[in-house]
Amino acid sequence: MSSIIRLLPDAVANQIAAGEVIQRPASAVKELLENAIDAGASKIRLILKDSGRTLIHVIDNGSGMNEQDARMCFERHATSKLRNADDLFKIRTKGFRGEALASIASIAQVELKTKTAEAETGTCIIIEGNEIKSQEACSSNTGTSLAVKNLFYNVPARRNFLKSDNVEYRHVLEEFHRVAIAHPETAFTLIHNGEEELQLPAGTLRQRLSAIYGGSYHEKLMPVEEETTIVRISGLVSKPVFARKTRGEQFFFINNRYIKSPYLHHAVQAAFEGLIPPGEFVSYFLFLSIDPSRIDVNIHPTKTEVKFEDDHHIYSILRSAVKNSIGKFNLSPTLDFEQETGFQTYHPADKPIVPPTIKVNPDYNPFSKERAPSGGLASSKELNRYFESTLTTDHPLLPTQEIPEQKPNVITLQLGKYILSPIRSGLMIIQIRQAHERILFERILSGIRKQKGRSQQLLFPQHFTLNSENFLVLKELEPVLRGAGYDLNEFGKDTYVIHGIPPEMSETDALSALETLIAKQTISGAENKEGLEEHIAAVVAAGMSMKDGRVLRPEEMEGIIDDLFACEHPALSPSGRPTLITLNYEEIAQFFER
Repeated sequence: MSSIIRLLPDAVANQIAAGEVIQRPASAVKELLENAIDAGASKIRLILKDSGRTLIHVIDNGSGMNEQDARMCFERHATSKLRNADDLFKIRTKGFRGEALASIASIAQVELKTKTAEAETGTCIIIEGNEIKSQEACSSNTGTSLAVKNLFYNVPARRNFLKSDNVEYRHVLEEFHRVAIAHPETAFTLIHNGEEELQLPAGTLRQRLSAIYGGSYHEKLMPVEEETTIVRISGLVSKPVFARKTRGEQFFFINNRYIKSPYLHHAVQAAFEGLIPPGEFVSYFLFLSIDPSRIDVNIHPTKTEVKFEDDHHIYSILRSAVKNSIGKFNLSPTLDFEQETGFQTYHPADKPIVPPTIKVNPDYNPFSKERAPSGGLASSKELNRYFESTLTTDHPLLPTQEIPEQKPNVITLQLGKYILSPIRSGLMIIQIRQAHERILFERILSGIRKQKGRSQQLLFPQHFTLNSENFLVLKELEPVLRGAGYDLNEFGKDTYVIHGIPPEMSETDALSALETLIAKQTISGAENKEGLEEHIAAVVAAGMSMKDGRVLRPEEMEGIIDDLFACEHPALSPSGRPTLITLNYEEIAQFFER
């Protein structure tokens, strides 16, 4: 029997490795930027064409490479960071396994120009699909210029799996931001399709965040500093007042390497417990410096996951550090146990203190048909007028006139949460808010699909400023949002001006819904048009739906019933909760005949 096991050719092995390390253009950008940082660059330029599909070009002024190193860097597992196995537990650099350039060269056309400060000429190497086409001396500045052209040109199946240019560019921005935030001392420039998108000069962390997220962003942040024998923590967290319903910007860096850690995220959220509403999140940019021997960064191909030797201690230290920062800036309430707050009074010093008196109207007759004089009990009509005057009238289901007696066929229970209506078989109970949500959802979805969404114009248009990544997301959502009732236009770089919002929706709810949609689209990256339309309709419907406790007239309750049963799916709200239940006479009788 002949042997069936054999070694894979290097080209095939490199393409397999590329499947783990280089998943999309953003993966190549990450590896090349990290190589430039490891080379000690103080200035880095990233040039892209077609979101990295056609070209990824990274130029740095780092140490550069000599002719031999320039050739060796494309060999698999060739690295300057490791000499033996023990070095794996002393790593402080970005890349160390020597897979990135070999993987990139196997699936793209690569041109490398590099030169050291001591050399008179540089080296130029051209590689296509892991095959060296040329290697020669050339004129070059000190540092390295590496151009990756036509990514996945020889692996068409992988290229077909790439998303749209906007989605891929968002992923590139995400990686670019991570590296730029981790190294504010390094100047970065991002050029996409010939236009300069970001110019980040070297500076402090606050200055870097302001350059990425907007000039006033640093005002939302407070510093965190803590040093122990286990870990040193530094960075910035947002103030509780700026917490949002979306996760926003949340970054952890271990020894200046970006990581994802739900465990550490929980520690930060726990520090804000009681200071922000449930379901809201703060932004943070936290740097942890730990002895490399206490962590393992080699558990994931992209090195975004880390194992800690003593994670429980780090959790406690991080939580305490954030809590201390909140306390130092007087952002949490304090108690003075030496003072009885129940007897504190506030009174102008120039006015005499007048004790309260009890006034009694001896002529008041509760059985009189005449209007009660001032100080007496109000009639039911007066109470109705009072409540009507305090109710807002910006909702289509709110009363605008005096509420008449309810008809016997529909009644509301528990502060306007439910509608009870008799049916032939028994009794139907409708949850008002969820039913209204279903009605609005189908109405909005129809408007989106017909591109005829109704909009109410704002008296003062709102400017909505976003970071570069979220701006691209909103640009993708714009056509669908217009169908949902948003009237918005681009206004300069990274800003939209909102002229109109869906009707019966407050400005606060409308902007909050936009933030929610952007955050969820950033996370999911869904490109299914039908699913996206339904998702936007559901979020907007939730913001427009009636709040519990609204007083409804019988005609309005009947209108809800009619509109609900005109829906395609009347039994469920957009979130899948029931809008109604029915009880037949037998079920009702069981409650009384047990």
